Amino acid sequence: MKVKTQKVNLFLILTCLVCGILIFSCSKKEVNNTSKAKVQIRLTDSPDPDVSEVWIDVKDVLINMGDTGWTSVADAHTGKYNLLDLSDGKDTLLADAEIPAGKISQIRLLLGDDNYIITNSGEKIDLTTPSAQESGLKIKVDEDVTGGQLYRLILDFDAAKSIVKAGSSGNYILKPVIRIISFVPSGGNIKGVVLPDSVRTAIYAINGMDTVASTYTDTLNGNFYFKDIPAATYSLSYLPQDSSFKSAQQNVTVTLGQTAVADTLTLEK
Repeated sequence: MKVKTQKVNLFLILTCLVCGILIFSCSKKEVNNTSKAKVQIRLTDSPDPDVSEVWIDVKDVLINMGDTGWTSVADAHTGKYNLLDLSDGKDTLLADAEIPAGKISQIRLLLGDDNYIITNSGEKIDLTTPSAQESGLKIKVDEDVTGGQLYRLILDFDAAKSIVKAGSSGNYILKPVIRIISFVPSGGNIKGVVLPDSVRTAIYAINGMDTVASTYTDTLNGNFYFKDIPAATYSLSYLPQDSSFKSAQQNVTVTLGQTAVADTLTLEK
């Protein structure tokens, strides 16, 4: 089985995880205790078409506020998550808790030992995660949070980039690549449709020489969705997995806080 471990240059980025844009912003919603901030940590994924499931076993979510060191986030939603359920704009809530006002230095996810992939042929392959079980998956934040504000933070877990084959051993290692994307208003969104919807297509959002984000069309209706990328004009590059179809490109402009709708693209033979 071949597991895709690259998407394009910058992603990659995951990172997105951790390299694209590191922005952590707040909404206008108030929290009852004005001496504390409220943080929501959500998990999403950039899909990998070469596997049908990618399961990670989240045991704890921790936050580092600098001087106070690492603290477990209260009432974190630990458990097993299939990352491939979290694509096309979908995410899941990992934590929703009050924290002291100050600066968030890092977020850390501790993983258990029940991490694995399911291949398209139905084979289950365990993922070894040495660092994730000992020191956790650390994501650099370095952002101030103010009391009385709600902060929403999305961790974009790039499954395709994060699964690495360990030489000729037949084993796979989870080396997470994660980027941080804010829920609002660090940028805008792009959505669109590629036809025929039976052809799985990779889409790359390119600004100048940089591939800022990448995703795949879903398997139901050819939809794709980029969440919260910087405001700019992008060249969308479409690369169908079926080589009998031609690649294509089109431009789309992203405006702060808005969702740009790309023209429906019909692939040509």
